Amino acid sequence: MTDLPPGAPTPWAAPPAGTVTVYRGATLFDGTGGPLRPNTTIVTDGARLHTVAADTDPLPPHAAGARQVDLDGRFVVPGLVDTHQHLATPPDRPVAEAVLRRLVYSGVTAVRDMADDLRHIGDLARATLVGEIPGPDIRYAALMAGPSFFDDPRTHEVSRGAVPGAVPWMQAVTPDTDLPIAVALARGTHAAAVKVYADLDAATVAAVTAEAHRQGIAVWAHATVFPAAPGEVVAAGVDSVSHVTLLAFEDPTEPLSSYKTKPPVDHDRFAAGDDPKLAALFAEMRSRGTVLDATASMWTSDELRGDTAESAERAARNAELAAAVTAQAYRAGVDVCTGTDHETDPGDPFPALYGELAFLVGRCGIPAADVLRSATLVGARAAGTEADMGTVEPGKLANFAVLEENPLDDIGNLRTITYTVRRGHRFDRAEFEKDAQ
Repeated sequence: MTDLPPGAPTPWAAPPAGTVTVYRGATLFDGTGGPLRPNTTIVTDGARLHTVAADTDPLPPHAAGARQVDLDGRFVVPGLVDTHQHLATPPDRPVAEAVLRRLVYSGVTAVRDMADDLRHIGDLARATLVGEIPGPDIRYAALMAGPSFFDDPRTHEVSRGAVPGAVPWMQAVTPDTDLPIAVALARGTHAAAVKVYADLDAATVAAVTAEAHRQGIAVWAHATVFPAAPGEVVAAGVDSVSHVTLLAFEDPTEPLSSYKTKPPVDHDRFAAGDDPKLAALFAEMRSRGTVLDATASMWTSDELRGDTAESAERAARNAELAAAVTAQAYRAGVDVCTGTDHETDPGDPFPALYGELAFLVGRCGIPAADVLRSATLVGARAAGTEADMGTVEPGKLANFAVLEENPLDDIGNLRTITYTVRRGHRFDRAEFEKDAQ
């Protein structure tokens, strides 16, 4: 952490209101669903977007004499959102800061942290927000699960010094749990959501969801909670479901019992991408506005491929399953956001989110424009920040990335990033690359 005298501005903080910058000559993908907008001017005022207009339109009066940046036709996209990160399992501050730094210098301006040691995450969220360290905004969840889940070693890693299942960020839920108190404890961590993880039946998932919504926070759930099946999780009214391969447990081969005893999946059933049970589920998700946090590319990661022929075959089969089911969800009109649940090697110059977007285009057949919408507007919706993020529009946060090449021609052109603007502060990619040498 940077040592600063009291009252000094932090190095990566948003500029104060009244600090105006005029970006001219952008080719803008604004994220609203319209076509590219060439010859566009973007005016930022402090942390906010003030004006988005044609270059030929007059500037607002308060922008007269402001700093001007000529983008010379470069491509501008809204700040990207990774909707499935784990930054503190186990807590490791230097590792987390390195991940956050790479993300923001790669155009990522917000992440959802999907349950970790919130003592650690809360401080990281504060540090990026006030500009003590470079990184995206962090929205995070407090986890709830059945008592049998809390022998998982990860729960011990994130609850050191306390009892897993008995802390506000990791709570064991039983029929005797006082849910208003449990949700209030979760809210006390400043969590944006409750994450419903495992070993809860449908009635309990519905009760948790109803109470969380009553208290004004979202519910982010695993797509199957075991024994609660995907259709039951969606019917409970959760806001998003994570891990597309877990949707394969809709109409399972054997009864669902617990997270640790998943029945086998009939992969061939889903290969054609037209499974009728999933079609009904996707119709319900579309009707309810339930977002699918697919994490579709996670099975291509080194960690899940493993180092044996058996683990590599399992990962390949699950990657095929993820591609087929995600494609069916997209064709059914389900909103898909872009989570990763893994990261690339620390030496890789770009984050795993780029691989997720490439997977959605290349393996799922989703057009690049819709994948960018998934990574921006839908991601902001999943994080509960659509009012402030996800599109380049007046009044929203000044969050965008500037690229040399058109990402609609090739999603890999995200790698031509020149700089990120996050809450009005500019993060030059050249600075990141210089420090990485």
